Amino acid sequence: MVRNISFMSRTADVMIIAILVISSLLCIFPIWYTIAVSFSDKSAVAGGMVSLWPVDFTLSSYKKILQEQAFFTAFGVSLKRVFLGGIINFVVCAMMAYPLSRTPKQFRPRNVYMWFIVFTMLFSGGLIPWFVTIKSYGLLDTIWALVLPSAVPVFNVILLVNYFRSIPKDMDEAGMMDGAGPWYMLLKIYLPLSVPVLATITLFSIVGHWNSFFDGLILMNKQEHYPLQTYIQQLVVQINTDNMTTEELRQMAQLSNKTLNAAKIVISMLPILVVYPFLQRFFIHGIMLGSVKE
Repeated sequence: MVRNISFMSRTADVMIIAILVISSLLCIFPIWYTIAVSFSDKSAVAGGMVSLWPVDFTLSSYKKILQEQAFFTAFGVSLKRVFLGGIINFVVCAMMAYPLSRTPKQFRPRNVYMWFIVFTMLFSGGLIPWFVTIKSYGLLDTIWALVLPSAVPVFNVILLVNYFRSIPKDMDEAGMMDGAGPWYMLLKIYLPLSVPVLATITLFSIVGHWNSFFDGLILMNKQEHYPLQTYIQQLVVQINTDNMTTEELRQMAQLSNKTLNAAKIVISMLPILVVYPFLQRFFIHGIMLGSVKE
């Protein structure tokens, strides 16, 4: 293949690279700025002195967050939520996607079920019916209230359905000739061949469960049942200075809402930043193939 290396082509390459570099910097700068703010002194942040580097370096915000046992309790709740929610999402997506990826001749109600799940993507029952339903099942103030309502991520199901459809039909025919049933086909053939899209939907599930705070806020009655994001969101709002000691008041004087919020964001990002590199190599491949409908 002969590559066009004319002046216009080189100019286009330079412009594309410049646009990508600028876009990358625009994405990185807010994160870097947030980290710098989280390590800066309250007065420096309030005075707008922080840009790319911390001013009057301090760990006061992190000490405030980490000094309470409630932080580690909430961290454990989030880990439990991610673990249970990830497993439930994985199992439900796989068991829904396989029959929905069959032809109407193989699975006659397929089109009806597809319309049902697409309908749920477009329309919602509303917040109050959602809350009343969870309450009627007795799930309030339990870990299951955080994982069961989101057990069926429809977008992930559609990605997996389309990926299953992209697998050659010869696999089905060979399996049927060897006497393989649906469970064997799913567990031994389809799932091992679908590692990229499985890694993609797993990443979506982990990020979704880890970053969610609103459901914990309205479904949990006790603070010890809060997931990490809900706990951090409430940290500044519920500060009570009435019973604070002199040392605690001195520490609070060194803090501001901006530095505390920045520290919250940094702590919240760390687990995802650790997990993402291990799944990133599957991400683009999985989402592209899963989004193509044959």
